[in-house]
Amino acid sequence: MTQATRRERLRAETERDIRRQARALLVNHGREAVTLRAIAREVGITAPALYRYYDSREDLLRHLCDDICQDLEAELNSALEPLGGDAGTEQVYAVCRGFRRWALAHPQEFSLVFASTENVIGRRDTDGEPRVGDQFGKVFLDVASRLILKHEHPHGLAAPEPPEVLHADLRAFQQVLIKTVTARGVPVDEESLHLGEIFHLLQAWVRLYGHVALEVFGRFPFAVSDPEPMFDAMLGSIFIPMGIEE
Repeated sequence: MTQATRRERLRAETERDIRRQARALLVNHGREAVTLRAIAREVGITAPALYRYYDSREDLLRHLCDDICQDLEAELNSALEPLGGDAGTEQVYAVCRGFRRWALAHPQEFSLVFASTENVIGRRDTDGEPRVGDQFGKVFLDVASRLILKHEHPHGLAAPEPPEVLHADLRAFQQVLIKTVTARGVPVDEESLHLGEIFHLLQAWVRLYGHVALEVFGRFPFAVSDPEPMFDAMLGSIFIPMGIEE
């Protein structure tokens, strides 16, 4: 029993070392530098020996994505801690700004997780159900949906009905979101979190990703000396119609 536990501990330590070296290669030299041969050289083992720990390069990259996403979630939650446990408008803005700061500080990790053409992070769970595929989405949708439930739309602007062609997809995601929020101790149902609200949340999510990606990759369609005011203005245009103001 003791020997088996020791072997398991050594294996886990080697796996962590492999992923540390893989991440260092990613950060310093980009995704293409993350090869099994290069990692094996850094770790001090042979390339074939890596297959004892990971089935393939893609398998290793999936685990690396998990590590990166866990770090992102921890950073976002750390930004929320000083704001207290109750859902508030400042939490939504803090999560969005925290994601932007993280992405700008970690462009290679952002690229691997959010801009890969390969399906490194699956869009569905093993049971075929759609899921939130990354930690920014989980934290953002959790905070935003709880805030929507708490608000009574002081501006009188209810979320518009989404196009009917999207209803089936939105209903599937509605169940995912209900499960996500309920798991955090906030009971919700279809009536309290209707399709219009979910559609607005997803639109906000897409716009946030789009702005951050353009900024990280330097792809704004015109010269912007300071993108931060644009980002803040975009947050206002997304959330103020929902009654969410700083």
